[in-house]
Amino acid sequence: EVQLVESGGGLAQAGGSLRLSCAASGFTFDEYHIGWFRQAPGKEREGISQISSKWGQPYYADSVKGRFTISSDTAKKTFYLHMNSQTPDDTAVYSCAADFTSRRSASLSVNDYALWGQGTQVTVSP
Repeated sequence: EVQLVESGGGLAQAGGSLRLSCAASGFTFDEYHIGWFRQAPGKEREGISQISSKWGQPYYADSVKGRFTISSDTAKKTFYLHMNSQTPDDTAVYSCAADFTSRRSASLSVNDYALWGQGTQVTVSP
């Protein structure tokens, strides 16, 4: 079964850090892109970071640039989102997603991702 499973969410204090993991299984593609998205209550889903399984180039939305880092362990097919200097505005359900196209330019568009994990809650207190 092809699936993505997130873990690592929870509670953090403002200024703190959390690391999210996204474990991919059942993948047979050599090249794909993993994106991290988040959705806060009452807001639209926001793409925040993306990385290519083949090229390893990270891409970030302005809202997290300089604070969040995306990384990968391609041998384990596990992808990480390291979140530092968190603020209450980072409170959301975080999901990872996979884009199986051979895309040369980064995309944080929800519509470009075909497979989604179940999401994990991150809550940042003041």
